[in-house]
Amino acid sequence: MNGDVRLAGPQAGPASGGTARHLVMFLHGYGADGNDLISLSQPFASVVPDAAFVAPNAPARCAAQPFGYQWYDVWQQDRAERLAEIRSATAILDDFITSQLAAHGLGEENLLLVGFSQGTMMSLFVGPRRAKAVAGILGYSGRLEGADLLADEIRSKPPVTLVHGADDPLVHVSETEKAAAILRQCGIVTDTHVRPGLGHGIDEEGIRIGLEFAAQTLGS
Repeated sequence: MNGDVRLAGPQAGPASGGTARHLVMFLHGYGADGNDLISLSQPFASVVPDAAFVAPNAPARCAAQPFGYQWYDVWQQDRAERLAEIRSATAILDDFITSQLAAHGLGEENLLLVGFSQGTMMSLFVGPRRAKAVAGILGYSGRLEGADLLADEIRSKPPVTLVHGADDPLVHVSETEKAAAILRQCGIVTDTHVRPGLGHGIDEEGIRIGLEFAAQTLGS
């Protein structure tokens, strides 16, 4: 992946119409793009009206979904290659986070990362490896990549809330409890919520849980 890649995607300004005091970054899943999650800015704006929202497209086109993007090849079975792709995407995302915070004149304590599926995996990989803790990480239907490496690579401990459908056919719900166990072992406060009857998606209760977490972490 080209190290000069610059991320871009849909954005929305604060619902209050004023200067952004918070930043919510949505990270989409495999084969999607930023438009897949930016609509969540509407319910989130109800609890953080002074937040700006951004949903970058992942850095690589998705071979399985030509009109979508991927953070890394989800089908890559070689562990070393997979980790190399994740680290490459993380470097690009890390730069984007830093540039977005600078553009809004905000610090990490004002940033909430919200991921879905592969976007959750990216959020959980990049967040704890930043020197300063972000306000929080909200992850839907994901898992923890590089779980065995986190204890040695962790640099900050943002609070985490994970939501997962009990009937998810793509990423088994057990991945959320596995992730939570490792995160807690590393000293990260982590809450989990399993949604009965839900597949690979986000339901209304999941959104409500997310809004509560956003209000708590961003101080609204």
